[in-house]
Amino acid sequence: MLEQDLFKIINRKNKLFESDINAQESELSNIIKNSSFLVIGAGGSIGQAVTKEIALRVPKVLHCIDISENSLVELVRDLRSSDLMLMDFKTFNIDVGSKIFEDFYEYAPRYDYVLNLSAMKHVRNEKDIFSLFRLVNTNIFNTVKSVNLAIKFNSKKYFCVSTDKAANPVNFMGASKKIMELFLSRLGINISISSARFANVAFSNGSLLEGFKYRIEKKQPLAAPTDVKRYFVSSKEAGELCMLSALLGKNSEIFFPKLSEEFDLISLSDVGSRYLNFLGFEPYLCNSEDEAKNCDVDSLILEKKWPCYFSASNTSGEKKFEEFYLEDEDVNLSKFNDIGVITNKIDIDSESLTNFENFFKITKPSETNKAELYKVFNLLTENFKHIDTGKNLDDKM
Repeated sequence: MLEQDLFKIINRKNKLFESDINAQESELSNIIKNSSFLVIGAGGSIGQAVTKEIALRVPKVLHCIDISENSLVELVRDLRSSDLMLMDFKTFNIDVGSKIFEDFYEYAPRYDYVLNLSAMKHVRNEKDIFSLFRLVNTNIFNTVKSVNLAIKFNSKKYFCVSTDKAANPVNFMGASKKIMELFLSRLGINISISSARFANVAFSNGSLLEGFKYRIEKKQPLAAPTDVKRYFVSSKEAGELCMLSALLGKNSEIFFPKLSEEFDLISLSDVGSRYLNFLGFEPYLCNSEDEAKNCDVDSLILEKKWPCYFSASNTSGEKKFEEFYLEDEDVNLSKFNDIGVITNKIDIDSESLTNFENFFKITKPSETNKAELYKVFNLLTENFKHIDTGKNLDDKM
């Protein structure tokens, strides 16, 4: 899909970061060509995007890690099939949480820059306590582990992706990323660390837009909430934002895209309608999931219509709209054209962070529950106002 077509679907008029990239291109290229890189989570949508941005500028070393072997295979095929001068480019199918990752660091060369794009990003992961524990391990403790290894082996810079859902979180995913930011602030004493909060990445792996694509392919109805609004960026924009933060961000800085609440925030049902319009269809609105699933899709296709069930959200952890920063956060909006920079000087409550770590070291998932986890999370995130409706996204289409 062409980027201009994507922008029509997500209600965006202009490409982000182009002027910032052009203004900083000389410095970006110079840093990359003289540096070695490790990209963790390189097989995901954002990981692949940032890996491509780095590869375009021909680094000395580009090593990529991901837990998904299929994703790494596609990354290799994509880069090897492109007109790129790949130097020391390797991929490794490794779980960052494993002892093998520690052994890998003993074998690997020194990396100047470590970029961590691995994350559990779905709100639906709070459907059970076991998935929640894995979310905490992935988003927080594996991050801490990889930072400590970067420190031990003398990397100069560490970057980790965050999310807009970390600002005033209403779900455990967003709160886990906020707590991750706190741990990064503590670790920033020993290494320069920057991060990025950004919007939903359109058509990324597991996203609602990718789900729309699969529903069309399988002749199934589209479903989306009418009262939930989101900001969207393209995969390339996500990769560019991460690259800019990783290379140009100072210690403790968090980059975010300058998007307008008035012009760029769009409801998910509207995105669904725009996607259907792009494909040449009009939404055929149904009053229930059962009605949508029982539609004669083939007959509707002949009429250039598609069955849809658009309704108000009633699932846990679903924030009505997203925001990138809080009123009490220090924000610089003049440093870049399309990027805002959060420059917080956080008072680190090291004891509370240690208590958080200890809880998960000694507690098994079967020994606790979501209510108890909420109390543990809230000791570090006072603005975590969890929305629990008793219903999960896995219960819906």
